[in-house]
Amino acid sequence: MSTPTTRDDQTETPSGTAGSAAAETAAPTSAIQRHTGRWIENWDPEDETLWHDGGKKIARRNLIASIFAEFLGFAAWALWSIVVPQLPAAGFTLSVDQMFWLIAVPSLVGATLRIPYTFAVPLFGGRNWTIVSALLLLLPVSALAIVVQNPQTPFLVMVGVAALAGLGGGNFASSMANISFFYPEKEKGAALGWNAAGGNLGTAAVQLVVPLIIVTAAGVSLERAGLIFIPFVLLAAFLAWRYMDNLSTAKADPRSFGVAVRDRNTWIISFIYIGTFGSFIGFSGAFPTLLKGQFPEMTLSIAFMGALVGSVSRPLGGILSDKIGGVRVTIAAFSVMTIGTLGAIYALGSHSFPLFFGSFLLLFVATGIGNGSVYRMIPAVFRVSGGTLKAAAGCIGIAGAVGAFGGFLIPRGFAMSTTIAGSLVPALWVFIGAYVVMAATTWFVYGRGAMAEARV
Repeated sequence: MSTPTTRDDQTETPSGTAGSAAAETAAPTSAIQRHTGRWIENWDPEDETLWHDGGKKIARRNLIASIFAEFLGFAAWALWSIVVPQLPAAGFTLSVDQMFWLIAVPSLVGATLRIPYTFAVPLFGGRNWTIVSALLLLLPVSALAIVVQNPQTPFLVMVGVAALAGLGGGNFASSMANISFFYPEKEKGAALGWNAAGGNLGTAAVQLVVPLIIVTAAGVSLERAGLIFIPFVLLAAFLAWRYMDNLSTAKADPRSFGVAVRDRNTWIISFIYIGTFGSFIGFSGAFPTLLKGQFPEMTLSIAFMGALVGSVSRPLGGILSDKIGGVRVTIAAFSVMTIGTLGAIYALGSHSFPLFFGSFLLLFVATGIGNGSVYRMIPAVFRVSGGTLKAAAGCIGIAGAVGAFGGFLIPRGFAMSTTIAGSLVPALWVFIGAYVVMAATTWFVYGRGAMAEARV
């Protein structure tokens, strides 16, 4: 058994308390020892004795704090999605194209930051980087609170402030990378699923809460949308400081990204993931603005339902994939997404809010299931194709970053469609075409031959 040790004499027993010198002498061999910086050495979650003798509690403690920090990251990332539809009521005069730019830019920045955020964990330590990345969220929420108070704020300044929200999008990558080091392979999927779902719920939460807290007797006070997050961000940083750990064994291997980049499966899966996760992020960002523009008589407080059902359905995608294979579930998800988009097109033509709302909820559920199934496909694809674990790990990081660019493409697609055709319908037809191509790609590459036999 490999016993975690540290570089000083402070000991944490399996119950998580610091012991005295006498207690340390009597502590079991699996006691976790750490120094002031909370660095754990020789961490090995595959060691069953260590895992059951305190290691599992430490991993769970880190997971809970990580979920909360990532939850706030997604909330900050999605903040502009619910603020933008409220800007006209606060005195801002923006074109449809400008509004969609403010929605799309955070996704573009967040997607770009995902790769460097992944490497930050082994470089600085998971606990340390969670503290830093949480505190960085003070920038977008504080800046938003300032600029929305002045309707004369130049548009480019607002774009720059919206770009800061992308810091929250990077949190997902570092959080997932960090938690993956804490858990053994047999429990890693569930832990990462909870971490991802908990983070995704931040999108739904911000779209539920913001419309409620910005309303005042005098109209809307949009600065509250940013100010309300400040105490929670500080709390997340404190919880990370108090309850999380750094692992000296958490080492990034840049070669895994190099191997993944050279493997065609990485780019095929990344393309497919744009359709699932990119749709989830893109539609989550655009949905409140779509509701406000197409059905202004409806309250924006219901917009959170889309992100909510998309978040909670993600684990279902993994569960179904374990039973019948990720390829089948992914193709089914794209089929349902196509049906949902067709329903939205028909609803726009008939101006039917129930059909529009129901179609988008169906679409969101399918994106969540597809997110879970595609992530489940990745290790299976590389195993069957003769790839390495390093390549699979690199693919997860790259696909997560590339997929997030869909959060930029979908709002910009709506903007172009509205500007050129005066309607959302052309963009929706383009999305349907993309889903058909992605489903066909999934079947053609992974639904036949050895991949089909292995039920990837």
